[in-house]
Amino acid sequence: MSIEDDIAFLERVPTLALMGREALRVIAISVEHFALARGQVLFHEGEPADCAYVVQDGSLAIAPDDPHLAARPGQSARVGEGALIGEMALLTETRRPATATALEPAEVLRIPRNVFLRTLESYPDAARELTQRLSERVAATLADLDRVRERLEAIEDVRRP
Repeated sequence: MSIEDDIAFLERVPTLALMGREALRVIAISVEHFALARGQVLFHEGEPADCAYVVQDGSLAIAPDDPHLAARPGQSARVGEGALIGEMALLTETRRPATATALEPAEVLRIPRNVFLRTLESYPDAARELTQRLSERVAATLADLDRVRERLEAIEDVRRP
């Protein structure tokens, strides 16, 4: 695949598209392509995360290693083409919260954190846009958590004698 093909593909990933074509060109030059066989593990829960991956083809299961947790609704996911996996690892040191396993033959692009951060330094408009969108997502998540807390408190109030 050519650099132009990689750029066009990365532009279809919502979070990355915020950065703009020139910033994505820098990232596309540095991405690593990986092919995964069905059943192959991309990363394990608890491993240090120094990059993110974008699914270019195929699909992966993202699930905790504990089968009891993986069976719970919302604890595992199936991701496919265009999914950005491990985006927080692009911004900060973290560990993988789950294991990613190929459900079928798959192709992924690896984006190293150091490349991503250097790109943001070189493209401050991209950094501002990304910061704004991530802030909006955090605010929405906090609002969702507040609603859950309120519901739980209401349930507790009903159960009290």
